[in-house]
Amino acid sequence: MARFELKLPKMGESVAEATITSWLKDVGDTIELDEAVVEIATDKVDSEVPSEVEGTLVEILFQQDEVVAVGETIAIIEIDGDDDTSSSDSKKEEVSKEAAEVEKTVEKAIEVVATPIAKMSDSGKFYSPLVRNIAQKEGISIEDLETISGTGKDGRVTKDDILSFVENRSASPAIVQEKTVEEKTIKPVQKEAKKETQKAAPVSVNGEDEVVEMTRMGKLVSKHMVNSVQTSAHVQSFIEIDVTNIVKWRTKVKDAFFKREGEKLTFTPILMHAVANTIKKYPMINIAIDGDHIIKKKNINLGMAAALPDGNLIVPVIKNADQLNLVGMTKAVNDLANRARNNALKPDDIQGGTYTVTNVGSFGSVMGTPIINQPQVAILALGAIRKVPAVIETPDGDFIGIRQKMFVSHSYDHRVVNGALGGMFIKTLKETLEAWDVHQDF
Repeated sequence: MARFELKLPKMGESVAEATITSWLKDVGDTIELDEAVVEIATDKVDSEVPSEVEGTLVEILFQQDEVVAVGETIAIIEIDGDDDTSSSDSKKEEVSKEAAEVEKTVEKAIEVVATPIAKMSDSGKFYSPLVRNIAQKEGISIEDLETISGTGKDGRVTKDDILSFVENRSASPAIVQEKTVEEKTIKPVQKEAKKETQKAAPVSVNGEDEVVEMTRMGKLVSKHMVNSVQTSAHVQSFIEIDVTNIVKWRTKVKDAFFKREGEKLTFTPILMHAVANTIKKYPMINIAIDGDHIIKKKNINLGMAAALPDGNLIVPVIKNADQLNLVGMTKAVNDLANRARNNALKPDDIQGGTYTVTNVGSFGSVMGTPIINQPQVAILALGAIRKVPAVIETPDGDFIGIRQKMFVSHSYDHRVVNGALGGMFIKTLKETLEAWDVHQDF
């Protein structure tokens, strides 16, 4: 009998490790080809790892809640066939190729972490890219990192270990050391640093209150939102758009669209298609910031906020959205929305977004002030479409009529996007949507 090593697969450019959340098979269970063996979670998305072979699970190498690096063997599956020398050599060659690919992936992830944390410690301890990244962001030196007691496999420092260290450190008075400055100059800085690291005021809980722990996804979203507000200088522009022609057109063609394409035509793909075309006219909205440098993104990858079954939101990405016609955009939007509802998104589905659109109108909100999805610099919120009385201008004079209108809110990073660019972007979007030809085909 031959033995097959089930490895943690590559899960996107920025994902170097994952947490085992649940084993779907026990030792001794028979496994079919492409059958899910284990559930894993990353900072991006939850997913399943399928088996590449048929056989019997004979060994589990990592337990639930343990962190595993991409490329590591997580289980052994026994398969039919002779484990002869030729097959062994072939497997070694295959494993070597996979190991090389994994090494490149990990090295790429490590590149984003600056010194001194990017280097391995003199003690030879291994710190995952995620741990090193957190250490760099929090200003933790390699010496401080080595003082943390790891709870992971072989004493390895996990994400929870370093976050606990950061929290405990923040609770202690901050100490500012500066050898070249006199003590009287240091003291005010000490007081200011202490104020910055001060924890939130404790919340009183009485016997009738229910304490509910945040979900893993909820914690990630919370941290991501706070980080965004602390990173970007948020500013908003608002505009009202008359979408009467779009409403009339959709009502006229939606049945024929479904009959021909097998897809429901909602307002979301129509609006997303217009957004993608507007971004092409204003490429400086489609950027990211790296220190003092601006990175102009070549591809327009639209993120769309979608609801998960547990009520949290996730942002799957429509790649090269500007290259899609309305039919292609509709299929992409419906596919990602359906897979989000069914918890079937893959890690690559949420990677590489350059601009995000969120539909707050689906919850009945007239408008919203969304938080930028880092490292992007802008996000658009679509409000609910409403029937409202409006002044209609005609060659024969003005009169009052009923129109379908919606508010659009544009949040952008004022460090790099000024009010003129942020405002002109949604003004152009308004002009595009209000000029919709009600007689056009799809």
